Parts: sequence; structure tokens; C-alpha cells
Amino acid sequence: MSKGRYDVVTAQSPQDIQSAQALRALAFGLNTPLDRDPFDASQRHILVRERSGGRLVCCFRIGVFEGADITGSYAAQYYGLDRLAGFDGKMMELGRFCVHPDAADPDIVRIAWAALTEFVDSQGIKLLFGCTSFKGTDPDAFMGSFALLARCHLAPRAWYPAEGADEVLRFADQTGDSVDRKEALQQMPPLLRTYLLMGGWVSDHAVVDRQMNTMHVFTGLEIDAIPENRKRLLRGLV
Repeated sequence: MSKGRYDVVTAQSPQDIQSAQALRALAFGLNTPLDRDPFDASQRHILVRERSGGRLVCCFRIGVFEGADITGSYAAQYYGLDRLAGFDGKMMELGRFCVHPDAADPDIVRIAWAALTEFVDSQGIKLLFGCTSFKGTDPDAFMGSFALLARCHLAPRAWYPAEGADEVLRFADQTGDSVDRKEALQQMPPLLRTYLLMGGWVSDHAVVDRQMNTMHVFTGLEIDAIPENRKRLLRGLV
């Protein structure tokens, strides 16, 4: 896909994947030149490059699962997904989504979502899921966000992700009496806000990932639940 100043391509070589790993390490603030794990070998890597010069400005990876296959996803390391194994339809995991710290053009994220939308439609995906991350491991910085998630955006009981990690932060143990919705939304990762705007939902707890220096929540979005006006906007990007 090409749009404006950018091209979107699927990684075709080990060098392409390595460039994505380097961008991830930079964007996530890791003290290592490359961010890599075993899931890189089995998932598809999508790259957004500047047409002039070829600089990599955004990347993410996707994997498609059906039924019990979801236990082989990245998220299944941290969450019990037995209930989602009963979901009827294809599920797509979106992971390691990041934008170059020096790239501020909003068109970058727009074209990334355009590529995702085209893939979801072409493959008949019914559920989009992944781990969305809050930077750092101090829950006090995000108390309002966690309270809002607990009150308004928890997963349907039928798909509830269970606890599966050694260190978790239960929202029910952290929420206060009042929530400033605007401030709580501003504290959230942009990707999570996007999910919620489209009707997404989250687990009732965050996983504390000290290796990545993040707290992440399982996030799901049922494609059929996305408002029709939002679907038209996304498809209009393609």
C-alpha cells in the first residue's frame, strides 16, 4: 500500500525484520540494539517507510489464530485465554506496534490503520486482540486510567481473560472513588484509546512486565461491534 509520503510493505527478509526489531528497541526505550523474541519467526511484520529515503517510521506484527490456536499467541504467555478459544471466527493478534520517536506525522498511524483494515477485511478477521502497554511499572501514575477501564471497559464475561502472569495489578484493588475521564484517557497509550473508541474492551488486571518496563492489559476488539460510521472512516483510509 502507498499513501502520501509513505509505503506499507510486509517484511520479506531477515534484514527487514532486524530493522523492525531495531525500531522497536528504540521506541520502547530498551537498553539493547534489538527487541526480539521467538514470536518474530512465526508472525507477519508490517513496515511503514518514508518513500523518500526509505526510513522506517512505524512497524507492527500480526498473527492469525482460530479456536484453541490462540494459546500459541504472544498474549497467551501472560493471560489465560481458554474462554477466547471458544470464539467463533478468525482472531488477529496485533503486537509490537510502535512509531519512530522522531516521526510526528499523524498520517503514519493513519496509513498503519488503513493497512490493518485492509487485512482484516480481506482475511475475514472477527476479533482483533493484543497487549497494550503503559510505560513504566509504577501504578500510581495511571490510577485514573485503571479506574476508568474497570468501570467502563471490561471484557464481556464470555471472553474474560484470566490471570496467567507472576506479577499482576488487579484494577479492583487500585481504583479510587472518583475519576476524571478526560485525564484518564490522556494517560492511556494512544493505541488503547483507539481500541476503546471503536468499542474495545480489556482484562480486569494489568501485567507488570519488568523486562520491557511496562504494564500491559489484554485488549480485544470484536469487528462486528465497531460502529458503522467508524468502519466507514477506516475503510475510507484504504
